[in-house]
Amino acid sequence: MPDTLRRRHPGVDEGADVEKGQAHTTGDGSFVIHGVDEAQAILGSRFHDFRMEVLGKAEDFTMDVAVVGLGQVTIGRVSLNTPIKARLGELGAYNVSVPVSGSYGVRQGRGPTFYAGLGRAMVSDPAGDAVLGEYSDSGSSLTVRFETVALVRQLETLLGRPVHRRPVFAPVIDAGSGLGRSWVNLLSWCLLDRSVPHGLLQQPMFVGRIEQTLMEGLLLAGDHQYREALEAPPPNMRPVAVKRVMDAVRERPAEPYDAARLAAIGQVSVRTLQEAFRRNLGMSPMTYVHEVRLQRVREHLKVSAPGTVTVTEVAYRWGFAHLGRFAQRYRARFGETPSQTLQSA
Repeated sequence: MPDTLRRRHPGVDEGADVEKGQAHTTGDGSFVIHGVDEAQAILGSRFHDFRMEVLGKAEDFTMDVAVVGLGQVTIGRVSLNTPIKARLGELGAYNVSVPVSGSYGVRQGRGPTFYAGLGRAMVSDPAGDAVLGEYSDSGSSLTVRFETVALVRQLETLLGRPVHRRPVFAPVIDAGSGLGRSWVNLLSWCLLDRSVPHGLLQQPMFVGRIEQTLMEGLLLAGDHQYREALEAPPPNMRPVAVKRVMDAVRERPAEPYDAARLAAIGQVSVRTLQEAFRRNLGMSPMTYVHEVRLQRVREHLKVSAPGTVTVTEVAYRWGFAHLGRFAQRYRARFGETPSQTLQSA
């Protein structure tokens, strides 16, 4: 075939050709693309409409693309060996561009052109076409798509209240220091871990949490009209909200809790709940969940005759999915292993 699209998998011949059109249906992975049509197709299917003009020799064009999808967040790394210009259609979602090497200008709608480079990321709004100025030869960039509804909901979770307007970001994020640099490091880790067999990104529970963390990271690293409210000290919370969470956990300790769900039970933001638990109980909400679960496991083991149950069954019964971590917490809390508790029953 004249234009070749190659997909790379660990343990698979990287020279194996993938027929045209399959870029729209294959899973997350890495691609080496020779041909503008294929490049436009794969970027369009994963991110947004993408039309490019090759400024160098068309026959020399090569694009290396790596993509990982995390729910409502999609991360990609694009590397080129030939300079290009590109026009992006209506984005329909927040888009962040983070140059790893090289630089380029970005203009959205009729606004001015802002330049992205090393340590300087760009945020594009969901509304309005965007133009990508000359993307330098041998350039490499991270691009991240955040679905608008998901990002707004995460903002509401952090604030503990609804918002009536979606966040409007300043176009530039400092990606070279502080929050911005930490956030970019997390993006890079996600791309590295995507191909690890049986790794963390293969676990649905972890994917949901990392998806939330990436959205929160953008909201904290970027500048927008809600930034001041996010940085403000959490307001004092009535003890009744802490009691709501404690009652729910004691009643149903095996439920799959996370910070967002506990905050919803308490009817406050995640930050407010964390501060209230620290101030009133000296621990985080999730630490409280683990404490209640450990107590239930110990009570269960102490009244069970040896041979009628196993430690694994009891641990799963009370919400512990990671047995190694559970055993460490149990021994640190009670000074003996779960098996010892069961044997002494």
